[in-house]
This record gives sequence, C-alpha cells and structure tokens, in this order.
Amino acid sequence: MEENREDHGLAEGKILSVWMILFVALVLLPSIFRVSLGISHFYVKIVIKMLEWATLQIEEGVKKQKAMALENLISTGIIQRDETPMEKEVVGQCRGCFSLADVMYFSKKGCEAVAEDEVTRRFSSEELLSWNLLSRTNANLHHVSWKLAAVWVTGILIRYCLLLPFRICLSVFSILLLVLATTVVGRFPNGRVKGWLSNQVQMICATLGIRCLSGLVHFHNRENKPQEGGICVANHTSPLDVLILASDRCYSLVGQVHGGLLGVIQKSCMRTSQHVLFERSEMKDRHLVRKKIREHIADKAKLPILIFPEGTCINNTSVMMFKKGSFEVGGTIHPVAIKYDPRFGDAFWNSTKHSMMTYAFNVLTSWAIVCNVWYLPPMVKEEEEDAVHFADRVKAVIAARAGMSVLPWDGGLKRKKVKESFKEEQQKKYCQIVIENGSVGNGNVC
Repeated sequence: MEENREDHGLAEGKILSVWMILFVALVLLPSIFRVSLGISHFYVKIVIKMLEWATLQIEEGVKKQKAMALENLISTGIIQRDETPMEKEVVGQCRGCFSLADVMYFSKKGCEAVAEDEVTRRFSSEELLSWNLLSRTNANLHHVSWKLAAVWVTGILIRYCLLLPFRICLSVFSILLLVLATTVVGRFPNGRVKGWLSNQVQMICATLGIRCLSGLVHFHNRENKPQEGGICVANHTSPLDVLILASDRCYSLVGQVHGGLLGVIQKSCMRTSQHVLFERSEMKDRHLVRKKIREHIADKAKLPILIFPEGTCINNTSVMMFKKGSFEVGGTIHPVAIKYDPRFGDAFWNSTKHSMMTYAFNVLTSWAIVCNVWYLPPMVKEEEEDAVHFADRVKAVIAARAGMSVLPWDGGLKRKKVKESFKEEQQKKYCQIVIENGSVGNGNVC
C-alpha cells in the first residue's frame, strides 16, 4: 500500500512538473519577452475554419428565404429609415410658408425612434450575420443538423472543461503577480530604475492577461505610437481596451474609480505609476482632473495619458460623442482605433445589464478575443478651432479607420434621459427654417 502511494505521489509530481515546464516555456517566458510562438494564430485559424463550416451547414439547413430575411433584418434594422434632413423635407412641404403638415415630419421621426432608435441599440451586443457556436447567441440553430449539434456540444466541452479552468488559473496568476510585483517595486525610490521596472511589470501582466483570453491582437502603424507627454484617445468598448493597449506601451490612465476586481487592479497600478482617477458624479473632480492632465502633459518625460472620451462602453459598431474636456487642455492628441472581431466573442461590456464578474465569465468562456489596433498620426488643434470641433475631427478619423459609424449622441444616454438642450436644438433648427422662408414676418400659414 505504501509503495502504491509513493508511486502515485511520484506520478502526480511528474505531471505537475510537466505542466509547470509547459507553462513557463509556452506562456510565461513569451509574455516576459513579448514574443509570439504562433499558438494563438494557429488556434484562431482552426476556429475560423470551424465557423465557416458551421455557416455552410446553417445555410443548407435553413430555407433560403428565411436566411435572406434574417440577413436583411440584421443589416438594415427593423425599419428602413428615410435619411432626408429636416431642411430639405420641411422646406419641400412648406413651399415658403408655415404648414401644419410639418408636424408629420416630427411624428414620423418619433415613430422611428420608438420602433428602433439609433442610440440605445449601441448599448447592446452587436448582431452577428452568422452563428458563432456560442450558447448565448444561439437561436436554436443547433437543431439544423446532427453534425452541427455535435460540433456545438464539443465546443461547449472544450470551452468550459478545458479552456475555462486554464484561463481562470492564468488570470489569478496574472493578478497575483501584478499585486505582488507592484508592491515590491513600489518600495523602490523614485527614479529611472523604478520607472523601468514598473513599465515592465505592467506590460508583462497585460500580455499575460491577453493570453488568458486566447487573445490575438494585430497592431498597425506602430510608428505612430503615442509618445511621452502626449494624450492618447481611443474608442471605448470594454475594460479590455486598457489591457490590449497596455500590452504594447505603458500609459498613465485617466478614468472612473471602480470597486471590486477592477478596483484591486487600479490600486496596484497606483503604487508604481501616476494615474488620474475620479468619481463620475463629482463635478469638482473634473476640474481637478483637467488641471492634473495639463500638469502631466507639460512634463515631456512622463508617460502618455490614455483617455476614452466617450466616457462609457459602446458596442464597437459606432463612435459616439467625445467629451470636449480632453481636447481643451492642449498638447498633442494621438488617436487610436480599436476594432474587435465579434465572431470569436463579444468584447462589449454592457455595465447596465452585466456585473463585472458576469462579463468576465462570458469573456473567459468565449472562443477568443481578436482585435485590430491602429495607431493614427498625431493631431493638434488648429487655429480658431474650438474643443468641440477638434473632438469631432478626431472622432471622425478614428471611426473611419475602424469602419464604424459616427453618432453625435452622448454615450451618457445609457444611464440618463435626453438633455433638454438636444430638444431645443431641433426646435431652433425648425424655427430657423421658417424664419429664412420669411413665413413668420408675412404671417403666411398653409
């Protein structure tokens, strides 16, 4: 009995040793030196082949008419909108005078907004053109054929029984490494050594975090990478944005104070580097943040500041209004466009619907996180250009590069009602049309 126990213990020790060697050789060392062994590329290629096969199976099993109707619904939305601007449509009805029929234009726009407005759907997950074999996006398509059902079940077993335990262990290791390493480095005296060690720790932990998700990130135009003393602005989809960008370059972060797991990570990073965190509800802090940003960018030796001007997470199909505060402090703006591939998993965090732990679980049980990052040429505010127009110009450049639509709406509508100023703007626009037609002064009513 004792010999059997010893043999069993030796076997367990050997298995553990093999796992440790594989972990160090295939995960830890490549993360430290930030090199890729091609494992993620190979894995993603296999997933792509599988999804392409699944799409063919669905197309064969579902009637062509239903498939075309589904595609049209996803691509065009519930309703077909008339994009004619107010100026053309109302003037065409008025013909130089005020008309009671003008109310029909506003009634139509109101009905369109009730049926499907272009804002709130940006706060829900992006619709997929084909099923990606994930249960959360399943519309009973696994019943199409037994082959597809078998692949779907196999995928569940692989993601939940093989990938999920490994990813959880690697995530815990990465967080513990970040906490312990920043605690040690934080005790060093301020200087170049501490700064270099802090940068290395954060980049290594960020790289490990991406490997937790079987992540594959393609960086483009690295010659435009943000420089010291600058401001990096990017579109915002999820907390993973910070992880992805931090794996290629260290930043000083400007953002909202979080609790829970994100709070632990924030406090750890604060031990070794300077970040600007604020409470969303405290307006006094915003003025203080603006002052700190000015002081930070004045020192060209400090890390570039990373800001997400949208102020909230959008589902990666559009870029919404950029808050002007980031563009009032001066300095050079380094735009960055981030575009995720939704086929492998939904990177969007709907914070009004899912907690951080629920979101983390969904991400860890996805196939992978695949995205493209474009470093765009630096931009500066032109003479006589105000902060609002400068923000819109930067937003347009980011949206164009990532292939996303541009929306003028405030991302804060996720949690708040429409501001009265937006309603007043439409009223003023209509009044201007009526005044320019001269109908008010003449007393003409149609």
